[in-house]
Amino acid sequence: MRLFTTLLTLCISLPLSALPLDVEEQRVADVAQQLPELLTPLATSYDAGVVQHRNSRDDASLSQAAADSGQRLWRQAVAQVQSGRMDDRPLYWSRLQLRRDLKQLAPGFNASKADRQAAVDGFERSSRGFNDIHFDNDVQMRILVTGFDPFFLDRHLNQSNPSGLAALALDGRTLILNGRKAQVQAAMIPVRFDDFDQGMIESLLTPYLRDHSVDMVATISMGRDDFDLERFPGRNRSAEAPGNRNLLTGATKTAPLPPRLLGQPLNGPEFVEFSLPVTAMQRADGPWAINDNRHITTLEKGQWQPDSLAQLDGQTSVSGSGGGYLSNEISYRAVLLANQLGSPARVGHIHTPRIAQYDRETETAIVRQIEAMLTQALAAL
Repeated sequence: MRLFTTLLTLCISLPLSALPLDVEEQRVADVAQQLPELLTPLATSYDAGVVQHRNSRDDASLSQAAADSGQRLWRQAVAQVQSGRMDDRPLYWSRLQLRRDLKQLAPGFNASKADRQAAVDGFERSSRGFNDIHFDNDVQMRILVTGFDPFFLDRHLNQSNPSGLAALALDGRTLILNGRKAQVQAAMIPVRFDDFDQGMIESLLTPYLRDHSVDMVATISMGRDDFDLERFPGRNRSAEAPGNRNLLTGATKTAPLPPRLLGQPLNGPEFVEFSLPVTAMQRADGPWAINDNRHITTLEKGQWQPDSLAQLDGQTSVSGSGGGYLSNEISYRAVLLANQLGSPARVGHIHTPRIAQYDRETETAIVRQIEAMLTQALAAL
């Protein structure tokens, strides 16, 4: 029986009104046929947390059951990775499988589609670890990291993302350097423009940056040949690549576009500068170089490497140091938000070496070097 299938039996005899499946959810059928092993590692035959809701007839009960199931899914994925199964893909595909089933089989309850969509959305957030960020009281420093889902899945259905694997591997972990102790908490971010436009990043990070309850925020994604610490995130989108729902923004390198926030263009400077402790992080041992990357592109000057943020006055961003896709955008939004809230946290982006499809050995080494980088950062926090 699939993970948490008891959720799907809630009042199943009632009239059904399915929600439409998006492109991501439709790919689950291909995975079930071609890579069924990615849908089984998180399987279980029983979910006591959902069974208690099965006789309920209210939408609040369904929403709570869905959120609880998402949190259990996240915790199972973290436990499996940290027990040695170094693979981020089962979480990604299991989440989509359960989203698909919830949409197709959600009971009527005389509820609006908006109410049933809210249950799916609650499951989505909790299955990404958003509701599971809790730092222990005895740690001296608190580090929040984010990873990304696999992407470009129409090219390679079995694609993995080492940044997502790092998030699962590091969630809840304690790091110690010279007697200083830090704890890492993690969340997983979708490769979808609409989630960014709806304020997902701001919603996730605001409480921690506003309340000064984290010392460092490191957003992580898959990038180039080595590790790049992205010095100057740019505001605009310019990558002509779709998200995981195959939607394009219309932005290009000759006509970059600002991202949106709740229906309006995101308001901020063309470039911001990160505050990661670069020198300390570059001391981390590992197979790859760790670069302080300052490469950017502007409409006025093309590609170049500024030495300071002041040199970027009057320039129009095409690509930040992190590029023109969502990797750059998450770092821009995070740094901008920290600046707006007056947070003293160190904030910035880590691009990992890229991998082709799935490479357990390489990805494990990438995760180990990220852990070493965060550990070395303790000296500067």
